[in-house]
Amino acid sequence: MIEKNNISLKPYNTFNVNAKAKYFAEVNNVSDLKTFLETPLFKNEKRLILGAGSNILFTKDFDGIVLKLNNSKIKLISETDDSVFIEVDAGVEWDSFVKYSIDKGLSGLENLSLIPGNVGAAPIQNIGAYGVEVKDLIESVNIIMLENHEEKTILNGDCSFGYRSSIFKNEFKNKIIITSVLFKFSKRNSINLEYAPLKNYFAEKNEGEITSRNIRDAVISIRESKLPNPNEIGSAGSFFKNPIISKEKYDKLKTEYSDLFGFSESDLNIKISAGWLIEKCGFKGKRIGDVGVYDKQALVIVNYGNATGSEIVEFAEMIKSKVENKFNIKIINEVNIV
Repeated sequence: MIEKNNISLKPYNTFNVNAKAKYFAEVNNVSDLKTFLETPLFKNEKRLILGAGSNILFTKDFDGIVLKLNNSKIKLISETDDSVFIEVDAGVEWDSFVKYSIDKGLSGLENLSLIPGNVGAAPIQNIGAYGVEVKDLIESVNIIMLENHEEKTILNGDCSFGYRSSIFKNEFKNKIIITSVLFKFSKRNSINLEYAPLKNYFAEKNEGEITSRNIRDAVISIRESKLPNPNEIGSAGSFFKNPIISKEKYDKLKTEYSDLFGFSESDLNIKISAGWLIEKCGFKGKRIGDVGVYDKQALVIVNYGNATGSEIVEFAEMIKSKVENKFNIKIINEVNIV
């Protein structure tokens, strides 16, 4: 266990925002974590559980304890004729696990390649991309309740998974720590080419020729062509959720904007691209000081250097206001503001 005082959080958030934590602690396993939860420091201070810092924006110094869980084991739990069950510690880097699953000949997560963050954050956001959500492969989530330090296993059906949402983001917010996630993989090659960018990428191939590794390579190529390199430009990936609107509203907008596209959420609702809305409002590539919208993907707000969290929030609010005024559609932050 490592404890530090008055530490900069800049190395611990992908926006590269310079904020400080009054106290900072890292633990490497659940045993050390449970010991630390009993300390007066954790009990008495305001606290924040931090993963890879890829979906968080600090707007000020954190006056309390920031706790980072670095457990990093991947364990085969069981295997049947049809399925493989793998338990993954919360501190494992997400994309490393995706690569691991494909190296083991398992399919299902390839569409979620190159998403930044750790495994412990994946169920909180119910991360998703290219027609796949992580809930599709989660069997259960192991947690510790902060109130009484009780360990619990939450089955998939009790996780209240929705679009970029879960029980961990709502009812359990600030009340639990996710320690590991149990994934269920099918042994069948269940590839998903639902989204247009992937469908177009493989347009000249028969579906039977396409493997999970092919899809992973394609997703990485597409994402790298559209998203900033986190080692060069600070960001948290997609800053906003894609809004869901009524089919009636979608059809009306489509008559005015022929390039609008959407994906059915139900018979009555359509999910549309927040990036498209933002681009139509003239923000793609727009920059004010060190804050801007990435010139290759309007859904991404970037820190070009020394932007503060407050400046980034102000810029985001300006985008949201313009989108609502132009389209009468509200877009919601996907990034957690602290």
